[in-house]
Amino acid sequence: MTDAKNRFQTPKVSVVVPCYNAHAFLGRALDSVRAQTFRDFEIIVVNDGSTHPDTLAYLQTLGDDVRLVCQENLGLPGARNTGFREALGEFVLPLDCDDWIEPTFLAKAIALLEADPDQTYAFAHIALEGNEAGVLKKTYNFFEQLFLNHVPYCIFIRKQIWQQVGGYDESMTRGCEDWEFNLRLGISGFYGLAVPEPLFHYHVSTTGMLQSLTSNLYAEIWSGIQEKHKDSYSLGSLIRAWVKWRRIPSNRFLPLYFIYFLAYSTLPRSIFMALYRRLLSFSRAARIRAAAKPNG
Repeated sequence: MTDAKNRFQTPKVSVVVPCYNAHAFLGRALDSVRAQTFRDFEIIVVNDGSTHPDTLAYLQTLGDDVRLVCQENLGLPGARNTGFREALGEFVLPLDCDDWIEPTFLAKAIALLEADPDQTYAFAHIALEGNEAGVLKKTYNFFEQLFLNHVPYCIFIRKQIWQQVGGYDESMTRGCEDWEFNLRLGISGFYGLAVPEPLFHYHVSTTGMLQSLTSNLYAEIWSGIQEKHKDSYSLGSLIRAWVKWRRIPSNRFLPLYFIYFLAYSTLPRSIFMALYRRLLSFSRAARIRAAAKPNG
């Protein structure tokens, strides 16, 4: 929250928290923002058409330091876009209501971008909670991002850049809207940079969208992303992207992704979908093993 002396000034940062019939962890998320060492911010909660009585009652108890914006249910990408439009800050951070951030997140994200003005947005390593535990160390490699979603949704970004690329695709209500948005950023030449600390806490649940819905549709969603960005997935574009990013740290051996692309281009869609789901299962297993390793 902006300190009293800055109450009537435009905040530097806006933190956008979408909420749809989910409030169990919302207080923790808001308290994590209130605890930031960087103080020049506002908090916006977007009530995305909630209908659950307990959620509606809880939203009425939010403090004066929270700006509540209510809308009809548009889905997560629509709620994030509403929050970005309402944001007064130069920078915006989307934060889902069941996740939270460490007290130094905003300060370190701002410092990182100010030290490297060519970088567009910042994100942190991920501390997993809930059904998984451990730390996921994150790097940015645009070529790899074309194939798998490795950048967290919780990115610290200038509002102007969100406007320039057109915001989140509100038709992607089944999930991975953050992947497509981050890809569009990269296609437009806007790249990310990681804060090398686990400052973002991500709640993993078997009933959450990522586990119960998106993972089953991941291959189909990726196919739709390719259709939307055909120029970026031409063989020539992929080769140029690989040449540019091949020396940048990545989660996988980058040439392997050409095999996946060849499979997508030549195999019947049903067979490719089965293979891609297999790839995801290996990726998820590797993610869990990596997260479980002691920090060193």
